[in-house]
Amino acid sequence: METTVPASTASDAGPVAPSGKAKLPPVVYLLGAVAFLMGTTEMIVAGLLPQVADGLNVSAGQAGLLVTVFAVGMIIGAPVMSMATLRLPRRATLVAALLVFALGHVVAALSSSFGIQLAARFVSAVATGTFWAVGAVLATAAAGKAAGARATAVMIGGLTLANVLGVPLGTAGGQLLGWRGPFWVLAVLAVLAAAVLARKLPTAETGAAASVGAELASLRRGRLWLIYLACALLPGSFVAAYSYIAPLLTDRAGLPDAAVPLVMLGYGLATLAGTAFGGRRGDGRPFATAIPAAVGLAVVLGAITLWATSSVVAVVLFVLLGLFALVAQPILIAQVVQTAGQTHSLAVALSTSALNAGIAGGSWLGGVALSSSLGLKGPSLLGTAVAVLAVAALAVLAKTGRRSA
Repeated sequence: METTVPASTASDAGPVAPSGKAKLPPVVYLLGAVAFLMGTTEMIVAGLLPQVADGLNVSAGQAGLLVTVFAVGMIIGAPVMSMATLRLPRRATLVAALLVFALGHVVAALSSSFGIQLAARFVSAVATGTFWAVGAVLATAAAGKAAGARATAVMIGGLTLANVLGVPLGTAGGQLLGWRGPFWVLAVLAVLAAAVLARKLPTAETGAAASVGAELASLRRGRLWLIYLACALLPGSFVAAYSYIAPLLTDRAGLPDAAVPLVMLGYGLATLAGTAFGGRRGDGRPFATAIPAAVGLAVVLGAITLWATSSVVAVVLFVLLGLFALVAQPILIAQVVQTAGQTHSLAVALSTSALNAGIAGGSWLGGVALSSSLGLKGPSLLGTAVAVLAVAALAVLAKTGRRSA
């Protein structure tokens, strides 16, 4: 059944029962584990870029396209595959996505052609986008409206943990075993995960009653597109600065190169804490949680612009940036599901596209700002402006939600 007024939005207007404390069903944690697996592959190439470039006889700049093409595959693949798999049972769709993901990694592990590598990365990204489009709907439906944001936070937590733990482990493994080794490991783990999902996911979840017309009709709500705007603006704000964390820490704050991974680890652990907080608090009072977090992002990015010349101050500010960065993400995805209805995977797929568009746009514009006359202050100053726009979008969402309620 579709929901015109999101239940969690209405709850911003008054007291809420502590239903968010109920235990989540095991399937949510299973999907979170798969999110960890799929999240690890997105940035694994970045950690092994010199080895990959040498192995494929291309420059490091060309090898970097393997990261770019994955982002493009996520942006395009999520909505396209949500429509292509519309009438398939969700369990079959997720299992098929994992098997295609595994196949893409096998091809990447075997091929020495850069063109085939690009194609394999694109296919893997499409499979990842399919997983997010269908998996987020399934997780929030299994958890129920009272815990939808918390269920989404588990999946995003899996993705965050992949960046904190999976990518460093994969990078170390690739340095020991050769850059193709992590691709083989990810392919094997994907096949095992597909077997587990085939046994554990409910068989009743199906998209048989869905239609292309109904999916497109679910996108007619103006509120939904405002949520997508917030989905793009929030990651765009902090990614603009975080993409250039190394020069900001070394050239501006005077930290040694060896300290950069430690600061990134602190940032990553802080994002895990922020994601968990957003998921736990976001079901009861979504915008009372998301708006202060977005304000915190703007304040921290502004502080980085002004005061990140001291090594101690810079470290503290980047950890705080991680703490605020992902608080709103599970809340916004849960809002998409509640606004469009739990049966519409296209709406959720577009939220995935919006998040990745924000990441790509923030990274690109941050580089433009870095190359401008602003220099090392540019990325964080740009991020501050984008975060302010995100606060405005969230404020409009909160106001219109209360009016509807």
